[in-house]
Amino acid sequence: MLKIFLVEDESIMREGLRDSMPWQECGYEFVGEASDGEMALPLIRKTRPDVLLTDIKMPFMDGLALSRMVTKEFPHMKIIILSGHDDFDYARQAIQIGVEQYILKPITRNNMKKVLLEVKEKIDSEQEKNSYFQKFQREMHEYELMSRRNFFEKVFSGRLSVQDIYAEMEKLSIDLDGPCYNLMMVSSQRKRGTANGQNLDSPQFVRCQDELMHCFSRYREYLIFNWHINTYGILIKGEADQIEMYTQRALQNVQRIYGEVEQEYDWYVAVGSPVERLSQLTECYNKVNHILALRYLAPADHVLTENDTDSFPRNEGSNIDKLDVAKVDPDIIKGFLERGLQNEVDEFLNNYFLSIQDALRSKLFRNYLMLSMRFVTIAQAEAYGCPQDDFLKKADAEELPDMGSSIEALKEYSRKLIVRAIAEREKVTDSRSHTIISKGMEYIEERYTDEKISLNDVATVVDVSPNYFSAIFSQEMGMTFIEYVTKKRMDKAKRMLKQTDMHTADIALEVGYKDPHYFSFVFKKTQGCTPREYRNDSVSKNN
Repeated sequence: MLKIFLVEDESIMREGLRDSMPWQECGYEFVGEASDGEMALPLIRKTRPDVLLTDIKMPFMDGLALSRMVTKEFPHMKIIILSGHDDFDYARQAIQIGVEQYILKPITRNNMKKVLLEVKEKIDSEQEKNSYFQKFQREMHEYELMSRRNFFEKVFSGRLSVQDIYAEMEKLSIDLDGPCYNLMMVSSQRKRGTANGQNLDSPQFVRCQDELMHCFSRYREYLIFNWHINTYGILIKGEADQIEMYTQRALQNVQRIYGEVEQEYDWYVAVGSPVERLSQLTECYNKVNHILALRYLAPADHVLTENDTDSFPRNEGSNIDKLDVAKVDPDIIKGFLERGLQNEVDEFLNNYFLSIQDALRSKLFRNYLMLSMRFVTIAQAEAYGCPQDDFLKKADAEELPDMGSSIEALKEYSRKLIVRAIAEREKVTDSRSHTIISKGMEYIEERYTDEKISLNDVATVVDVSPNYFSAIFSQEMGMTFIEYVTKKRMDKAKRMLKQTDMHTADIALEVGYKDPHYFSFVFKKTQGCTPREYRNDSVSKNN
């Protein structure tokens, strides 16, 4: 229902229009009236109507002056002017202002009804186009994030030469021009022991993630991308004498945004050191990844830098008497088993052993640590449903190393136990994720031709947050939710173009696109040709 506001200085005329017009029948809600422009303006600001119906000649502020102010403040509001003067100058000024309709008095009920319906049809059409435009923007944003993640994964792993990096940049319209680069990784997760778990984010946390994306998407100095389910990457680029300023600004924004949810969520940001070549981004990433692994050993530190790796607390002395017992709290191992990734195991163990390296000179302490590591990982594996004997067998750790074994032997034994315990956790997580994806896929299969289907709808059905579902869907399927739904729709459209004589507009409607022009745009973008060209090519091949 559209909202309409009436401004008319003649009370009989104003009340007659107000009471005689079938507003609801025409699709309108009458939200207010005023006798002149001066009285009307504050009420218009309060009610924010879609349509303003105003007389032209009024005291204090006339209809043209009011229309100028409204058009400037509310550019999407439609204005209908009522005039008792068949004056070309008035009409000319109304056109310049952008008035939608100019109606001469006296006004008949049928004429007014006709005008209202025409204006409503135009507004509905514009809103529909705007809705499709916003939908297109959201889809393009998803494509962009997925493409960026894949691109940076190849860059950081060193799989692309500099020439290949530039070629991929051009293809994906990614701007990496800048003589200097830095990298920042932002990781967040619910605090251990809080309700809901990682797959049901609070609305406040979702808003924080949205703000993070919005904040770093506005400036050309930053490129933000999803890295893992709980981790974002921010590439910083700029002149060598400005890169530190850009890095600090980014850090301040991250601290401001995540500071709002730190009662419920643990969050960490790992900051790298600037490099001057694209070919050095692999080195920069490896350092940042190493720094980020420190979050398990220094959970109270939200901001982690290379300085933390250089000055990470070590125990002085050659015996265990001066050991800080907090550094060997079993909760450190347990926390990593609950949250750590397989590719972080080596970094975690290196940092962990480094933090207690002096105490490790003691055989007695090494024996204690070996048993502690064994008991903690067994308990965690059993919590994931894996009995002790099965766990130790799978970990190839049934036999304890010799008492007093070397530090390297202890580290390798610990690595086997941790890798296996995380694998057991991932089995449980993968099973849950598979159940979520399967349920989501069933819903998608039933509804993919519904133009209104959305990621939020599917996430609601499977009872997880949209961010979580989007992340596990992309991880499991190798494409985003939008890419998958679009592929399903395009596959069906191609079959119908080949096998039927249906018009393109009817096929568009059948596969989930109300607007045939938007359907044709998506078809050409994904298939490389228009629906007509695809049909003609199929016919020529069959002849």
